[in-house]
Amino acid sequence: MNDVAPTSRSIDLNADLGEGVGDDAAMLTLVTSANIACGFHAGTPSVLLRTCRDAVAAGVRIGAQVSYPDLEGFGRRFMDIAHDDLVADVLYQIGALRSLAESVGGTVDFVKPHGALYNTVVHHREQARAVVDAARTAALPLMCLPGSEAQRQAGAAGISVITEAFADRGYTPEGTLVPRTEPGAVLIDPEHVAQRVVRFVQTGQIVAVDGTVLDVAADSVCLHGDTPGAVEHARRVRAALAAASVDVRAR
Repeated sequence: MNDVAPTSRSIDLNADLGEGVGDDAAMLTLVTSANIACGFHAGTPSVLLRTCRDAVAAGVRIGAQVSYPDLEGFGRRFMDIAHDDLVADVLYQIGALRSLAESVGGTVDFVKPHGALYNTVVHHREQARAVVDAARTAALPLMCLPGSEAQRQAGAAGISVITEAFADRGYTPEGTLVPRTEPGAVLIDPEHVAQRVVRFVQTGQIVAVDGTVLDVAADSVCLHGDTPGAVEHARRVRAALAAASVDVRAR
């Protein structure tokens, strides 16, 4: 994690959408960035097109949520994929979503790995290099975890980075996400989630599952669209941020 976590009075809220789960239409009234699935872990062409159309109508920034080719496992299983193959997979997904977004007057403005790929590029040098190479080829900023290998390589390659924190996911003391198979991985109390986001925006701090206070520098906060109660989480977060005079906008 970054050693310095500056406070901020504005924040971007992003959500994973287009996955065929949850209430995307409601989430698009509450978030400012949409990480739209690209078909490899979830989402059909018609669902992705509708989600892009709705995002454009709502004025929400679109990102390509790229994944391992893992429909059966919802992109949450690690895959040992060679560099060139992973670059091609990521570019293929970006290209597909770009075409859909452009057909409804939108653009794809960043790329964000999903699930196991996201967690893998926190530490896996070769897969991080592949994702960064794809982002550079597509000329897109990369959304990733602060302090990750992906962030380090993107910086070295001159790729803009959008760092993010997680509203509804547990953190380890090392600043990574608690695996979904372990206790404390997913937070389901909307009030706790809302207050956690406010504390992060005001102080740059997040409390890990063991009570460790982490300093986290992030431009965006993720609310998973498939988390139980996701819409209520987002509503509570927006209300709490408004009460704290925090501006919610894409940064």
